[in-house]
Amino acid sequence: MMVIDVLTLFPEMFKGPFEYSIIKKARDKGLVEINLVNIRDFSTDKHKKVDDYPYGGGPGMVLKPEPLFNAVEHLKGNKFIKQKTIFMTPQGKLLNQDIVRELSKLEHIIIVCGHYEGVDERVRQCIIDEEISIGDYVLTGGELPAMVLIDAVARMIPGVVGHKEGVYEESFITGLLEYPQYTRPRNFRGMEVPEVLLSGDHKKIREWRLKQALKRTYERRPDLLEDRKLRDEEVKILGTLKNEGRSARS
Repeated sequence: MMVIDVLTLFPEMFKGPFEYSIIKKARDKGLVEINLVNIRDFSTDKHKKVDDYPYGGGPGMVLKPEPLFNAVEHLKGNKFIKQKTIFMTPQGKLLNQDIVRELSKLEHIIIVCGHYEGVDERVRQCIIDEEISIGDYVLTGGELPAMVLIDAVARMIPGVVGHKEGVYEESFITGLLEYPQYTRPRNFRGMEVPEVLLSGDHKKIREWRLKQALKRTYERRPDLLEDRKLRDEEVKILGTLKNEGRSARS
């Protein structure tokens, strides 16, 4: 079982997303435990104050170090061997499937949700193991990014998603965008399901899906192909796709 502790000023924000669908089933099965921890509970101030004005002046407030140090040190203990403390921030590494896969191997994750103008730099220096961003934009806090991270990581835990092979065929797992999917009816408003998917020929279906995944990746996210070690079959298909593209433009 993986334990995920979320340090936040707004624990109520998480109640809806974790009470439905796959995450709820994972919690019910005991595959993942998600604890919402209010940072204010670890404040040393009698008024439970957790922020203060920044030294040197400037707009906004900064989260104080004491509550966060106290909370993380309390949660770490000696219970877990494989654990990390993560700070959700636009300054962090951009979240991708490789990061998700590595995090899913841990026993314990502590996620710190920033707010206001950020956190005291000593927090980042001393108790944060990794900083992660979900994109090059700014949100009002780390709560929504934390939800994204938890969803992505939890579904990689064995037993969370019903069909294991489905997880590993999804976009980014294989390094390619996912091929087109179809279901009933066979004909919808004149639009037919590709004949190869009805053939029952698994070899041809696999080839078609690979070609479509490569085509979609080449057209929409060619950057994903730059770091991918292509198999001979994939090189051949990409060559065909590029030739088809040149022919269409001429």
